[in-house]
Amino acid sequence: MTCTHLFSEARSKYEVGFGMKTALDNEAAVIAGAARALTTNADYDSLVEMAGEPQCVLIGEASHGTHEFYAIRTALTRRLIEEKGFRAVALEADWPDSFRVHRFVTGRSDDKRASEALNDFRRFPSWMWRNTVVVDFIEWLRQWNAHNKDNLVGFYGLDLYSMHTSIEAVLNYLDKIDPAAARRARQRYACFDHFGEDPQHYGLATVAGRAEPCEDDVVAQLTELRRKYAEFIRRDGHIGEEEFFSAEQNARLVMNAERYYRAMFHGRASSWNLRDQHMFETLSELFSHLDSGQAKVVVWAHNSHLGDARATEMHARGELNIGQLVRERFGERAFAIGFSTYVGTVTAASDWGAPAERKHVRPALAGSYEELFHATDQPTFWIDLRERNRANDLLQRDRLQRAIGVIYRPRTERLSHYFEVRLPAQFDVIIHIDQTKALEPLERTSQWDRGELPETYPTTL
Repeated sequence: MTCTHLFSEARSKYEVGFGMKTALDNEAAVIAGAARALTTNADYDSLVEMAGEPQCVLIGEASHGTHEFYAIRTALTRRLIEEKGFRAVALEADWPDSFRVHRFVTGRSDDKRASEALNDFRRFPSWMWRNTVVVDFIEWLRQWNAHNKDNLVGFYGLDLYSMHTSIEAVLNYLDKIDPAAARRARQRYACFDHFGEDPQHYGLATVAGRAEPCEDDVVAQLTELRRKYAEFIRRDGHIGEEEFFSAEQNARLVMNAERYYRAMFHGRASSWNLRDQHMFETLSELFSHLDSGQAKVVVWAHNSHLGDARATEMHARGELNIGQLVRERFGERAFAIGFSTYVGTVTAASDWGAPAERKHVRPALAGSYEELFHATDQPTFWIDLRERNRANDLLQRDRLQRAIGVIYRPRTERLSHYFEVRLPAQFDVIIHIDQTKALEPLERTSQWDRGELPETYPTTL
């Protein structure tokens, strides 16, 4: 190949790259025109006003280990409680672990500190809720409730991974209130005794035909508990009703978890849908329990659970989520806020059950919303995705969106952490923080303190 040909090829590549850069800059300028700063407390005012009117506000996170997502979410939630009368926080966490915190914040606990009330959050990934931001929020919520006893704000879990803990909670409740019913419950739940503490062993054994499902037993237990509602709460008034409600949710969790662990071996969509349907059912029960369905509730979970699945590639896989189900039920009385970041650090593990690490988040991929937001050169901002303007017309085009859960694998970034979405149909508001830092766990290990070595660090000498 001649020098002329080489020069021509290089120039062609430069012109293509320059054209792409120019297009990105033009799009970023349009987005910047619609972006609103989020740096002072006053910057939250219009966002709080918008979110304060709906009955159900969903506040997401683009990872389970980013400090800014948690900090901004708690700041918004505090103002929604103080100024807009919200009565509960429901989160992507198990019911029994969260209910211990609920007792603490409502003044019915022997725990002395928030970190102690969070002690049941010990299963992987404990840092999701055992972190410094959540501790501060729980301490604040306890103080708020102490001065607002007529309008207590609760703290509840929506998830279903606590099958054995929930069984224990049901039995403990019945032991105190009806020993005969407790004996019947033990006989029913004994169906799980042969499979150890890992519910996946139960799911695999039933799917493989080596064991009969426990479905009839767990349904029967929930049915009996519900039949005894009036009898059980008659003696203890409001506290008795709340304790019954908790026991009922634990019994329902066991029923749905039994189905979930069998579904795990039938494909991702089936188990994902059962989990999100359970979380939505729990949220619905919570609404019915509080103020005869009139209470306002804030939900904390990952973007992938709270952004409407119909606006993402999840829908093509047959998956739904809480965000979709809430919008279908509440319509305009629902309000969803998502988060994004371009680069920084994150608390995450390399594999399921592995220790928490402080990992570097790679710069976002080309063609992603995060890349577009980074190109605005604005460090922190939010966009009202419901407005009719050029920016939202531009954002309607399918783009990549990053999602980091409790595991982060930078080497398989595109496959592991990106999916296509239409942002204005997914959320009502997006908050972008261009550079973020890792969430601080309560149990900081030397591995977390040391952080991840840069990828350029030599592996051999």
